[in-house]
Amino acid sequence: MNKEVVKATKNLALWTILWVASLALATFGPKFLWEENTILSILTIAINSALGAGMIWANVKHLSVLDELQKKIQLDAMGIALGVGIVGGLSYSVMDISNVISSNAEIGFLVMLISISYMVALLIGKKRYA
Repeated sequence: MNKEVVKATKNLALWTILWVASLALATFGPKFLWEENTILSILTIAINSALGAGMIWANVKHLSVLDELQKKIQLDAMGIALGVGIVGGLSYSVMDISNVISSNAEIGFLVMLISISYMVALLIGKKRYA
């Protein structure tokens, strides 16, 4: 792996860690740290959104330094995860709306579905072209 890819990967990891930490703060801060102070909640959500934008930009930069095969594997995995997320997420929502499931549809399950489908597709792609 060349230095440019290593640098871009580390940069993406940093932005991802910052975004996840800010998401945790925005999610749990109102309940455990500042007793539902709306201004602090809006501020942490804005910070989370800004860090999310930085993470997206870091992902674009990361893709730009990959070789053609690595790009293909990544983009194939992203496409599969997007499709699974849309089809699975809408099906999950319809199950909630039509009371097929007893609990409310939670976004966390959709995030897990997308993440798992992305990782599986990435592993299959790497194995296919190895």
